[in-house]
Amino acid sequence: MHAQNSDPFALAQAAADVIATRTGITRHRIAITLGSGWKAAADHLGETVAEVSAPDVPGFTVSGVAGHTGVLRSVRMSSGEYALIIGARTHLYEGHGVDAVVHGVRTAAAAGAEVMVLTNGAGGLNREWRAGQPVLIRDHLNLTARSPIVGPTFVDLTDLYSARLRALAHEVDPFLDDGIYTQLPGPHYETPAEVRMVRALGGDIVGMSTALEAIAARQAGLEVLGMSLITNLAAGIQKTPLNHSEVLEAGLAAEDRLGPLLARIVNRITEAGA
Repeated sequence: MHAQNSDPFALAQAAADVIATRTGITRHRIAITLGSGWKAAADHLGETVAEVSAPDVPGFTVSGVAGHTGVLRSVRMSSGEYALIIGARTHLYEGHGVDAVVHGVRTAAAAGAEVMVLTNGAGGLNREWRAGQPVLIRDHLNLTARSPIVGPTFVDLTDLYSARLRALAHEVDPFLDDGIYTQLPGPHYETPAEVRMVRALGGDIVGMSTALEAIAARQAGLEVLGMSLITNLAAGIQKTPLNHSEVLEAGLAAEDRLGPLLARIVNRITEAGA
């Protein structure tokens, strides 16, 4: 385990330096955080040239959440560009602080990424959606009462989830639906009353990740694409109790479809100029 650095950006640079040394790749043009149900995408993106265990990289730990690999991968895509696959995500409810939550994003920026793809497994509020359905994120509600930005640094989030990248995703799959993602702190699932609140505020998707990472990505100058796998309908909409094994089962069932889809979208982004 590496010592922690009190400067989160210096820590991210240290992490990027270790990744470059361990992988032999000096720049990763695109970075992808793989949430529940999305990990098979790494196998479809291209040739894995190196893998690094998360605890071997400054600031990273193995996630305590089932469904996350704890491995960083360098993948050579068909375009010849390199993607950094982040299989180690820290959630706010793990208690390590906001800087730890967004460390992967800041490391991606320090590694030279221009595009950050954030994926997750989440609950859906749209009754027409079904478990296993991928949905693009077009905006978010951050209900964590936290921000990764400290001090008078005023970052515009108007086009946080890039319209350009969503258009490229729709070129790959014109039938992809989209929605507004809502991050709550977790780790408990939302109550039916909280789900009704989210719906009244305009939210379509509820989860426990992504929004804080997206904010940090924008601060770092990255263009963001967000995608949710709908693993279940939210509390009060779904009639059965919610549980994490259900999320994992939905993710496993969808992996064979999501992996190739995400790989095609990422390759389309690199073709268009990441």
